[in-house]
Amino acid sequence: MKLTKRIYKGCCIFLIFVVAIEIYLRYYWGFCDTVLTEENERYEYIAQPNQERFRFRKHIRYNEFSMRSRPVEKTDGHRVLVFGDSVINGGVLTDQDSLATMIIENTLNKYNSWGGVIRILNISYGSWGPDNCFAFMQEYGDFDAGLIILIISSHDAYDTMTFEKVIDILPSYPSKQYSFACYELWDRYLLPRFFHKRQESKEPIIKGNVFNPGFKSFHDYVKEKNIPFFIYLHPTLSELIAGKYEIQGEEIVRFCSDHHILLLQGLEHEDVLDFRDKIHLNERGQRRLAEILLPEIEKSLSVN
Repeated sequence: MKLTKRIYKGCCIFLIFVVAIEIYLRYYWGFCDTVLTEENERYEYIAQPNQERFRFRKHIRYNEFSMRSRPVEKTDGHRVLVFGDSVINGGVLTDQDSLATMIIENTLNKYNSWGGVIRILNISYGSWGPDNCFAFMQEYGDFDAGLIILIISSHDAYDTMTFEKVIDILPSYPSKQYSFACYELWDRYLLPRFFHKRQESKEPIIKGNVFNPGFKSFHDYVKEKNIPFFIYLHPTLSELIAGKYEIQGEEIVRFCSDHHILLLQGLEHEDVLDFRDKIHLNERGQRRLAEILLPEIEKSLSVN
């Protein structure tokens, strides 16, 4: 009888411990509340629309068009489209209000002398290239934008769409939530680390062997529509340390020069302290990027 009571007591304590951990992981760290992805026949994949997430102590929002921005409103006065990949998207490690696009939007509307609400729409997702971005615009249009910006890195020169399946295959592209936070912690983080299980790449592998057609598509579109346009070439950490772009980056520089596209080069502005890994920006880096882009956006607003 005493042994039975001990077992019962032990089971109760263990159950209480598991429930406490489950609650802690869910409500403090945002487990079981990650950003969900969906397939798309035109641009491979994108965040599911209308998401409000709290993950790793960060707030993440996607609007009705799967933009990492507030909803698009009919009352918007000026719209700027900012296209890119995980660099401008920020991922789940960047709070919504710390994004460069949100910083610019809040700054411009605080000292708005142009009239109407100014919107900086963040159209991006992990490992998107210029062709993904342009395919999105083909589907939804340009939202009557007064300026279009493309944020890219050297690897985007050949990062063309392959439509290889990534949803629910690569860990960073889930279509559904885990049912239990404890299991998500174990399956997605602890099991691969402590048992040396081979971890899949967090992003699709770049396999293209032709210069990304999205660059030319954007150039032709904005020229036809007479929409101001510029490209920002964000360096990797290794490029920043070396003080020069890799071969692919130099190809992008030549393309912009040959087609008379305004190109802002991050090598001239960014700092090693702006990075949280080999390519992504931390919150300091997002603020710096906002400071770099802001003058060109203000010029466009003044002209329009």
